[in-house]
Amino acid sequence: MKILATSLVALAVPGFALASDLTITTAAGEVAVPARPESVVALDLAAIDALDALGVELAGVPEITPPAYLEAAMAGVERVGTLFEPDYEALAVMAPDLIVAGGRSQSMVEPLSAVAPTIDMTIWGEDLVGQAKARVAAYGDIFGKQDAAAELAGALDNKLTAVQGTVTDKGDALILLTNGGKVSAYGADSRFGWLHAALELPEAYPDLDAETHGEAVSFEFIAEVDPDWIIVIDRGAAIGQDGEAAQATLDNPLVAGTKAAQNDQILYLDSAPLYLAGGGIQSLMGTLGEIEAGFSK
Repeated sequence: MKILATSLVALAVPGFALASDLTITTAAGEVAVPARPESVVALDLAAIDALDALGVELAGVPEITPPAYLEAAMAGVERVGTLFEPDYEALAVMAPDLIVAGGRSQSMVEPLSAVAPTIDMTIWGEDLVGQAKARVAAYGDIFGKQDAAAELAGALDNKLTAVQGTVTDKGDALILLTNGGKVSAYGADSRFGWLHAALELPEAYPDLDAETHGEAVSFEFIAEVDPDWIIVIDRGAAIGQDGEAAQATLDNPLVAGTKAAQNDQILYLDSAPLYLAGGGIQSLMGTLGEIEAGFSK
C-alpha cells in the first residue's frame, strides 16, 4: 500500500500544523493533530474498532456493512461515502476536526486532507500487533484517554500470552482463505501472518510467498502439506457475498485426508472482524479468543 508523506497533511490544510498542539505517530510518520477533537470522522474499520473500544463517538463513518460487533458503534452515525469514494461535499459541510483514514481508504488521505486534518492510521505488514497497540496509544493521546488505551494494550498482551500457551506443542498450522471455490494460503509474512508470528504458531509450509492476497493453492497442495491444523477465513462470508461457503469448498476427499480433518482440527474463524477490521484491538481480541477455544479442544 502507498504510504503518503507526512508533509502532505500539513501542506494540504493551511495552518494545520500551527493549529495543532499534539504530535502522534501514524503510518506516515509523526504528524501534528488537534488535541481532543470534538467532531471526528473515521474511514477505516480498524480505526472505528479502536475508537469504539476507547469510547470515542464518531460524527461520520463509511457506507459499509460492518462486522456485527461494530454495528452499535456505527448505528445512527452519518454516512460520508465509501472506503474508496468519500463524499467530499458531505465532509465539507460537516467540517470535522479530524478525519482518520487508513487501510482501504489510505489512498484517500491526500484529497481528504484538503477538506480537514487527516491522518493515515493504516495497520499493515510485519508486527501487526505492535502497530495495533501503537494506534490505540496514539488515539489515547489524541482524546485524552491514555489510561484506557494502556488498559486495552495490557489486556491484549495478557490474551496473547494465554493463547501462546494454548497453542504450544499442538502442532503446525496452515492458514487458508476461501473465496467461493478458490483457496489461497497465507504465511507468516502475509496479512494474516500475525497468527503465526505473535503466537509462535509453527507454519505447516514455511515457503509461502508474502502476497497481499495470499498464494493460490490447490486441494492437492493442502493434502501434500498435511497440516496438523487448518485455520480458515471465508472471504465471501466476511463481505456478505453470496456463493459457496468455506465448509462446502473444503468438503472433499483431499482435505478430509489431512491430519487436521482427521483430528477435527479445522478451525473456521469469524471472518468479518479479521478480514474487514484486521488490526482493530477488538478484532484481535475476538480472533485470539477463537484460536484459544479451538486449540483447547
